[in-house]
Amino acid sequence: MSRPSLEVADIFHRHGAAWRAAHAGHLSLGQLKVMAAIETCRTAALGGHVEACEDCGQVRIAYNSCRNRHCPKCQGAAARDWLAARQADLLPVGYFHVVFTLPARMAAIAWQNKAVIYDLLLRAASETMLTIAADPRHLGARIGLTAVLHTWGSAMTHHPHVHMIVPGGGLSLDGKRWVACRPGFLLPVRVLSRLFRRLFLSKLADAHAAGHLQFFGDQEGLSDRRAFAAVLAPLRRKNWFVYAKPPFAGPEAVLVYLSRYTHRVAISNSRLISLDDRGVTFRCKDYRRNGADRYQVMTLDAGEFIRRFLLHVLPKGFHRIRHYGLLASAGRKANIRRARALLTVPEPETDCADTDKAGPAAPMDTRLRCPCCGGRMIVLETFARGPDARAPPWTQTP
Repeated sequence: MSRPSLEVADIFHRHGAAWRAAHAGHLSLGQLKVMAAIETCRTAALGGHVEACEDCGQVRIAYNSCRNRHCPKCQGAAARDWLAARQADLLPVGYFHVVFTLPARMAAIAWQNKAVIYDLLLRAASETMLTIAADPRHLGARIGLTAVLHTWGSAMTHHPHVHMIVPGGGLSLDGKRWVACRPGFLLPVRVLSRLFRRLFLSKLADAHAAGHLQFFGDQEGLSDRRAFAAVLAPLRRKNWFVYAKPPFAGPEAVLVYLSRYTHRVAISNSRLISLDDRGVTFRCKDYRRNGADRYQVMTLDAGEFIRRFLLHVLPKGFHRIRHYGLLASAGRKANIRRARALLTVPEPETDCADTDKAGPAAPMDTRLRCPCCGGRMIVLETFARGPDARAPPWTQTP
Protein backbone atom coordinates (compact mmCIF):
# COMPACT_ATOMS: atom_id res chain seq x y z
CA MET A 1 0.00 0.00 0.00
CA SER A 2 1.43 3.38 -1.01
CA ARG A 3 1.93 6.09 1.55
CA PRO A 4 -0.59 8.97 1.37
CA SER A 5 0.91 12.23 0.12
CA LEU A 6 0.02 13.90 3.42
CA GLU A 7 -0.45 12.40 6.88
CA VAL A 8 -1.46 13.67 10.31
CA ALA A 9 2.10 12.81 11.34
CA ASP A 10 3.45 15.33 8.80
CA ILE A 11 1.32 18.07 10.36
CA PHE A 12 2.54 17.15 13.83
CA HIS A 13 6.16 17.06 12.64
CA ARG A 14 5.95 20.52 11.11
CA HIS A 15 3.80 22.33 13.67
CA GLY A 16 3.57 20.07 16.74
CA ALA A 17 6.59 21.37 18.67
CA ALA A 18 5.55 25.02 18.37
CA TRP A 19 1.96 24.17 19.23
CA ARG A 20 2.97 22.23 22.34
CA ALA A 21 5.19 25.10 23.46
CA ALA A 22 2.36 27.60 22.98
CA HIS A 23 -0.04 25.44 25.02
CA ALA A 24 2.36 24.18 27.68
CA GLY A 25 0.49 23.34 30.87
CA HIS A 26 -2.85 23.03 29.09
CA LEU A 27 -2.39 19.59 27.50
CA SER A 28 -3.11 16.29 29.19
CA LEU A 29 -0.52 13.55 29.40
CA GLY A 30 -2.77 11.46 27.16
CA GLN A 31 -2.77 14.11 24.44
CA LEU A 32 1.00 14.45 24.57
CA LYS A 33 1.40 10.68 24.32
CA VAL A 34 -0.89 10.54 21.28
CA MET A 35 1.12 13.25 19.53
CA ALA A 36 4.40 11.47 20.30
CA ALA A 37 3.04 8.11 19.14
CA ILE A 38 1.78 9.48 15.82
CA GLU A 39 5.01 11.39 15.17
CA THR A 40 7.16 8.27 15.69
CA CYS A 41 4.84 5.71 14.10
CA ARG A 42 6.66 3.63 11.48
CA THR A 43 9.93 5.46 11.95
CA ALA A 44 13.34 4.30 13.15
CA ALA A 45 12.47 5.60 16.61
CA LEU A 46 10.28 2.51 17.16
CA GLY A 47 12.65 -0.01 15.61
CA GLY A 48 11.78 -2.44 12.86
CA HIS A 49 13.33 -4.99 10.55
CA VAL A 50 15.07 -5.44 7.21
CA GLU A 51 13.31 -7.72 4.77
CA ALA A 52 14.07 -9.06 1.29
CA CYS A 53 12.19 -10.77 -1.52
CA GLU A 54 12.98 -14.44 -2.02
CA ASP A 55 12.54 -14.10 -5.79
CA CYS A 56 14.01 -10.80 -6.98
CA GLY A 57 16.15 -9.86 -3.98
CA GLN A 58 14.43 -6.49 -3.44
CA VAL A 59 15.42 -5.19 0.02
CA ARG A 60 13.55 -2.68 2.17
CA ILE A 61 13.32 -1.42 5.73
CA ALA A 62 10.03 -1.88 7.58
CA TYR A 63 9.54 0.19 10.72
CA ASN A 64 7.27 -0.75 13.61
CA SER A 65 3.92 0.94 14.16
CA CYS A 66 2.93 2.75 17.37
CA ARG A 67 -0.35 0.76 17.73
CA ASN A 68 -1.97 3.77 19.40
CA ARG A 69 -5.75 3.65 18.96
CA HIS A 70 -5.82 7.30 17.89
CA CYS A 71 -3.25 6.86 15.11
CA PRO A 72 -4.69 6.94 11.57
CA LYS A 73 -2.04 4.49 10.33
CA CYS A 74 -2.60 1.78 12.94
CA GLN A 75 -6.33 1.11 12.82
CA GLY A 76 -6.64 -1.00 9.69
CA ALA A 77 -4.98 -4.09 11.14
CA ALA A 78 -6.76 -3.67 14.49
CA ALA A 79 -10.12 -3.45 12.70
CA ARG A 80 -9.44 -6.60 10.68
CA ASP A 81 -8.56 -8.59 13.80
CA TRP A 82 -11.63 -7.31 15.63
CA LEU A 83 -13.91 -8.14 12.70
CA ALA A 84 -12.57 -11.67 12.54
CA ALA A 85 -13.62 -12.12 16.17
CA ARG A 86 -17.08 -10.66 15.53
CA GLN A 87 -17.88 -12.66 12.41
CA ALA A 88 -18.90 -15.72 14.44
CA ASP A 89 -21.58 -13.61 16.19
CA LEU A 90 -23.47 -12.65 13.03
CA LEU A 91 -26.98 -14.05 12.62
CA PRO A 92 -28.88 -14.54 9.33
CA VAL A 93 -31.28 -11.66 10.02
CA GLY A 94 -31.52 -8.04 9.00
CA TYR A 95 -29.34 -5.64 10.98
CA PHE A 96 -30.24 -2.05 11.83
CA HIS A 97 -28.02 0.98 12.35
CA VAL A 98 -29.22 3.21 15.20
CA VAL A 99 -27.60 6.51 16.25
CA PHE A 100 -27.97 8.29 19.60
CA THR A 101 -26.66 11.87 19.76
CA LEU A 102 -26.14 14.26 22.68
CA PRO A 103 -27.43 17.85 22.34
CA ALA A 104 -24.77 20.49 21.64
CA ARG A 105 -25.09 21.99 25.13
CA MET A 106 -24.34 18.62 26.67
CA ALA A 107 -21.29 18.19 24.44
CA ALA A 108 -19.71 21.24 26.10
CA ILE A 109 -20.14 19.62 29.51
CA ALA A 110 -18.84 16.32 28.17
CA TRP A 111 -15.57 17.94 27.06
CA GLN A 112 -14.61 18.59 30.70
CA ASN A 113 -15.95 15.23 31.94
CA LYS A 114 -15.14 12.77 29.17
CA ALA A 115 -14.95 9.53 31.13
CA VAL A 116 -18.20 10.18 33.03
CA ILE A 117 -20.32 11.61 30.22
CA TYR A 118 -19.18 9.17 27.53
CA ASP A 119 -19.91 6.27 29.87
CA LEU A 120 -23.36 7.69 30.66
CA LEU A 121 -24.05 8.13 26.96
CA LEU A 122 -23.22 4.49 26.17
CA ARG A 123 -25.13 3.16 29.18
CA ALA A 124 -28.23 5.31 28.66
CA ALA A 125 -28.41 4.53 24.93
CA SER A 126 -28.02 0.78 25.45
CA GLU A 127 -30.50 0.69 28.34
CA THR A 128 -32.99 2.56 26.14
CA MET A 129 -32.72 -0.02 23.36
CA LEU A 130 -32.94 -3.01 25.70
CA THR A 131 -35.90 -1.57 27.64
CA ILE A 132 -38.05 -0.61 24.66
CA ALA A 133 -37.26 -3.86 22.83
CA ALA A 134 -38.34 -5.91 25.87
CA ASP A 135 -41.65 -4.02 26.12
CA PRO A 136 -44.48 -6.29 24.85
CA ARG A 137 -46.07 -3.24 23.22
CA HIS A 138 -43.10 -3.08 20.86
CA LEU A 139 -40.88 -6.11 20.18
CA GLY A 140 -41.23 -8.06 23.43
CA ALA A 141 -37.79 -9.62 23.13
CA ARG A 142 -34.29 -9.66 24.54
CA ILE A 143 -32.04 -8.15 21.91
CA GLY A 144 -28.29 -7.76 21.52
CA LEU A 145 -26.34 -4.81 20.23
CA THR A 146 -22.86 -3.51 19.56
CA ALA A 147 -22.29 0.17 20.41
CA VAL A 148 -19.42 2.31 19.13
CA LEU A 149 -18.68 5.76 20.57
CA HIS A 150 -17.73 8.53 18.15
CA THR A 151 -16.90 11.99 19.50
CA TRP A 152 -16.39 13.96 16.28
CA GLY A 153 -18.24 15.50 13.39
CA SER A 154 -16.81 15.51 9.88
CA ALA A 155 -14.99 18.79 10.60
CA MET A 156 -13.52 17.29 13.82
CA THR A 157 -15.74 19.39 16.06
CA HIS A 158 -16.80 17.84 19.38
CA HIS A 159 -19.95 15.86 18.61
CA PRO A 160 -20.45 12.87 20.97
CA HIS A 161 -22.76 10.19 19.57
CA VAL A 162 -23.15 6.42 19.57
CA HIS A 163 -23.50 4.17 16.54
CA MET A 164 -25.25 0.87 17.19
CA ILE A 165 -25.57 -2.29 15.14
CA VAL A 166 -28.68 -4.20 16.20
CA PRO A 167 -30.04 -7.53 14.88
CA GLY A 168 -33.63 -7.28 13.67
CA GLY A 169 -35.12 -9.39 16.44
CA GLY A 170 -34.28 -11.20 19.65
CA LEU A 171 -35.07 -14.05 21.98
CA SER A 172 -38.54 -14.14 23.49
CA LEU A 173 -38.62 -13.24 27.16
CA ASP A 174 -39.00 -16.91 28.06
CA GLY A 175 -36.16 -17.85 25.69
CA LYS A 176 -38.24 -20.37 23.73
CA ARG A 177 -38.53 -18.65 20.34
CA TRP A 178 -36.97 -16.06 18.09
CA VAL A 179 -39.01 -12.86 17.81
CA ALA A 180 -38.44 -11.08 14.50
CA CYS A 181 -39.10 -7.39 14.08
CA ARG A 182 -41.45 -6.06 11.41
CA PRO A 183 -39.91 -5.81 7.93
CA GLY A 184 -37.82 -2.64 7.71
CA PHE A 185 -38.82 -1.45 11.19
CA LEU A 186 -37.12 -2.14 14.51
CA LEU A 187 -38.37 0.24 17.22
CA PRO A 188 -40.12 3.66 17.22
CA VAL A 189 -37.51 6.41 17.30
CA ARG A 190 -39.79 8.88 19.11
CA VAL A 191 -40.21 6.46 22.01
CA LEU A 192 -36.48 5.76 21.99
CA SER A 193 -35.67 9.46 22.02
CA ARG A 194 -37.87 10.24 25.01
CA LEU A 195 -36.59 7.39 27.14
CA PHE A 196 -32.99 8.12 26.17
CA ARG A 197 -33.42 11.75 27.26
CA ARG A 198 -34.98 10.77 30.58
CA LEU A 199 -32.41 8.09 31.39
CA PHE A 200 -29.40 10.19 30.47
CA LEU A 201 -30.53 13.28 32.38
CA SER A 202 -31.43 11.19 35.42
CA LYS A 203 -28.02 9.49 35.43
CA LEU A 204 -26.33 12.85 34.85
CA ALA A 205 -28.13 14.46 37.81
CA ASP A 206 -27.07 11.53 40.00
CA ALA A 207 -23.46 11.93 38.87
CA HIS A 208 -23.55 15.64 39.71
CA ALA A 209 -25.06 15.00 43.13
CA ALA A 210 -22.36 12.40 43.83
CA GLY A 211 -19.62 14.89 42.97
CA HIS A 212 -18.40 12.96 39.92
CA LEU A 213 -18.45 16.01 37.60
CA GLN A 214 -15.85 18.76 37.44
CA PHE A 215 -16.16 22.19 35.86
CA PHE A 216 -13.53 24.73 34.87
CA GLY A 217 -13.29 28.12 33.20
CA ASP A 218 -16.57 29.61 32.04
CA GLN A 219 -18.42 26.50 33.25
CA GLU A 220 -17.12 26.64 36.81
CA GLY A 221 -20.46 27.92 38.05
CA LEU A 222 -22.12 24.62 37.10
CA SER A 223 -20.66 23.06 40.22
CA ASP A 224 -23.61 24.67 42.01
CA ARG A 225 -26.62 22.35 42.09
CA ARG A 226 -29.15 25.05 41.18
CA ALA A 227 -27.07 26.40 38.31
CA PHE A 228 -26.65 22.89 36.93
CA ALA A 229 -30.38 22.18 37.24
CA ALA A 230 -31.10 25.41 35.32
CA VAL A 231 -28.91 24.19 32.44
CA LEU A 232 -30.68 20.82 32.35
CA ALA A 233 -34.21 22.28 32.47
CA PRO A 234 -34.47 23.26 28.77
CA LEU A 235 -32.86 19.97 27.74
CA ARG A 236 -35.77 18.11 29.34
CA ARG A 237 -38.12 19.77 26.82
CA LYS A 238 -35.84 19.47 23.79
CA ASN A 239 -36.19 16.66 21.26
CA TRP A 240 -33.09 14.47 21.44
CA PHE A 241 -31.80 13.05 18.20
CA VAL A 242 -32.19 9.31 17.66
CA TYR A 243 -31.95 7.94 14.15
CA ALA A 244 -32.58 4.45 12.80
CA LYS A 245 -31.47 3.52 9.29
CA PRO A 246 -33.09 0.77 7.20
CA PRO A 247 -31.62 -2.70 7.66
CA PHE A 248 -28.42 -3.76 5.95
CA ALA A 249 -28.55 -6.13 2.99
CA GLY A 250 -27.19 -9.20 4.78
CA PRO A 251 -24.43 -9.98 7.28
CA GLU A 252 -21.67 -9.21 4.77
CA ALA A 253 -22.86 -5.60 4.55
CA VAL A 254 -22.77 -5.41 8.36
CA LEU A 255 -19.10 -6.38 8.35
CA VAL A 256 -18.31 -3.80 5.68
CA TYR A 257 -20.02 -1.16 7.80
CA LEU A 258 -18.26 -2.23 10.98
CA SER A 259 -14.88 -2.14 9.26
CA ARG A 260 -15.48 1.55 8.56
CA TYR A 261 -16.78 2.53 11.98
CA THR A 262 -15.33 0.48 14.81
CA HIS A 263 -11.72 1.67 14.66
CA ARG A 264 -12.19 5.03 12.97
CA VAL A 265 -10.27 8.04 14.30
CA ALA A 266 -11.15 11.74 14.13
CA ILE A 267 -9.75 12.06 10.60
CA SER A 268 -8.10 9.60 8.26
CA ASN A 269 -4.98 10.41 6.25
CA SER A 270 -6.93 9.81 3.04
CA ARG A 271 -9.07 12.91 3.71
CA LEU A 272 -6.07 15.25 3.92
CA ILE A 273 -5.40 17.30 0.78
CA SER A 274 -2.61 19.78 1.49
CA LEU A 275 -0.51 21.57 4.12
CA ASP A 276 0.73 25.05 3.26
CA ASP A 277 0.93 28.60 4.60
CA ARG A 278 -2.86 28.81 4.75
CA GLY A 279 -3.13 25.74 6.96
CA VAL A 280 -4.45 22.20 6.55
CA THR A 281 -6.95 21.51 3.78
CA PHE A 282 -9.09 18.39 3.97
CA ARG A 283 -12.33 16.86 2.71
CA CYS A 284 -15.42 16.87 4.92
CA LYS A 285 -19.19 16.43 4.79
CA ASP A 286 -21.97 18.84 5.68
CA TYR A 287 -24.75 16.51 6.81
CA ARG A 288 -27.28 19.34 6.68
CA ARG A 289 -27.05 19.28 2.88
CA ASN A 290 -27.90 16.68 0.28
CA GLY A 291 -26.40 15.71 -3.05
CA ALA A 292 -23.11 17.06 -4.32
CA ASP A 293 -23.23 20.02 -1.89
CA ARG A 294 -22.75 17.63 1.02
CA TYR A 295 -19.10 17.01 0.09
CA GLN A 296 -16.93 20.04 0.80
CA VAL A 297 -13.34 21.12 1.31
CA MET A 298 -12.28 22.91 4.51
CA THR A 299 -9.05 24.69 5.46
CA LEU A 300 -8.03 25.13 9.09
CA ASP A 301 -5.04 26.84 10.62
CA ALA A 302 -2.52 24.13 11.53
CA GLY A 303 -2.84 24.93 15.24
CA GLU A 304 -6.63 24.70 15.08
CA PHE A 305 -6.36 21.41 13.21
CA ILE A 306 -4.15 19.98 15.96
CA ARG A 307 -6.49 21.29 18.66
CA ARG A 308 -9.50 19.67 17.05
CA PHE A 309 -7.70 16.38 16.52
CA LEU A 310 -6.70 16.22 20.19
CA LEU A 311 -10.26 16.98 21.31
CA HIS A 312 -11.01 13.34 20.63
CA VAL A 313 -8.29 11.66 22.69
CA LEU A 314 -10.16 9.24 24.93
CA PRO A 315 -9.47 8.77 28.66
CA LYS A 316 -6.97 6.04 29.43
CA GLY A 317 -8.62 2.62 29.61
CA PHE A 318 -11.95 3.81 28.21
CA HIS A 319 -13.71 1.17 26.08
CA ARG A 320 -15.39 2.85 23.12
CA ILE A 321 -16.71 -0.43 21.64
CA ARG A 322 -19.15 -2.24 23.90
CA HIS A 323 -21.63 -5.11 23.63
CA TYR A 324 -24.95 -5.32 25.46
CA GLY A 325 -27.88 -7.65 25.92
CA LEU A 326 -27.49 -10.96 24.10
CA LEU A 327 -24.03 -9.90 22.93
CA ALA A 328 -22.67 -9.01 26.38
CA SER A 329 -19.53 -11.03 26.99
CA ALA A 330 -20.82 -13.02 29.99
CA GLY A 331 -23.48 -14.96 28.06
CA ARG A 332 -22.68 -14.10 24.45
CA LYS A 333 -21.69 -17.57 23.22
CA ALA A 334 -24.65 -19.29 24.85
CA ASN A 335 -27.08 -16.65 23.55
CA ILE A 336 -25.72 -16.86 20.01
CA ARG A 337 -25.99 -20.67 20.07
CA ARG A 338 -29.58 -20.42 21.29
CA ALA A 339 -30.50 -17.87 18.62
CA ARG A 340 -28.93 -20.02 15.89
CA ALA A 341 -30.85 -23.05 17.10
CA LEU A 342 -34.15 -21.17 17.05
CA LEU A 343 -33.35 -19.79 13.59
CA THR A 344 -32.35 -23.32 12.48
CA VAL A 345 -28.95 -22.28 11.13
CA PRO A 346 -25.73 -24.26 11.72
CA GLU A 347 -22.94 -23.16 13.99
CA PRO A 348 -19.90 -21.63 12.25
CA GLU A 349 -16.87 -23.89 11.94
CA THR A 350 -14.69 -21.66 14.12
CA ASP A 351 -15.46 -19.52 17.13
CA CYS A 352 -12.91 -16.72 17.42
CA ALA A 353 -11.84 -15.46 20.81
CA ASP A 354 -13.10 -12.12 22.00
CA THR A 355 -10.37 -9.53 21.57
CA ASP A 356 -12.22 -6.41 22.69
CA LYS A 357 -10.69 -6.21 26.14
CA ALA A 358 -7.33 -7.67 25.42
CA GLY A 359 -5.79 -4.35 24.49
CA PRO A 360 -4.45 -3.47 21.04
CA ALA A 361 -4.53 -6.41 18.68
CA ALA A 362 -1.30 -7.67 17.21
CA PRO A 363 -0.87 -5.98 13.86
CA MET A 364 -1.45 -8.16 10.81
CA ASP A 365 1.55 -8.60 8.52
CA THR A 366 0.93 -6.38 5.52
CA ARG A 367 4.49 -6.77 4.19
CA LEU A 368 4.29 -10.38 3.02
CA ARG A 369 4.55 -9.65 -0.70
CA CYS A 370 7.25 -7.89 -2.67
CA PRO A 371 6.05 -4.60 -4.22
CA CYS A 372 8.16 -5.31 -7.32
CA CYS A 373 7.38 -8.91 -8.27
CA GLY A 374 4.84 -10.13 -5.72
CA GLY A 375 7.29 -12.63 -4.23
CA ARG A 376 7.41 -13.51 -0.56
CA MET A 377 9.33 -11.15 1.71
CA ILE A 378 11.47 -12.70 4.47
CA VAL A 379 12.97 -10.95 7.49
CA LEU A 380 16.76 -10.68 7.38
CA GLU A 381 17.40 -8.64 10.50
CA THR A 382 15.53 -6.86 13.25
CA PHE A 383 16.69 -3.74 15.05
CA ALA A 384 15.59 -2.06 18.26
CA ARG A 385 14.36 1.46 18.84
CA GLY A 386 16.85 4.12 17.91
CA PRO A 387 17.22 7.59 16.43
CA ASP A 388 18.84 6.53 13.16
CA ALA A 389 17.47 4.51 10.26
CA ARG A 390 19.34 1.38 9.30
CA ALA A 391 20.63 0.98 5.76
CA PRO A 392 19.99 -2.33 4.01
CA PRO A 393 22.99 -4.66 4.20
CA TRP A 394 24.98 -4.48 0.95
CA THR A 395 25.38 -8.26 0.84
CA GLN A 396 21.65 -8.69 0.22
CA THR A 397 21.27 -6.46 -2.80
CA PRO A 398 20.58 -8.28 -6.08
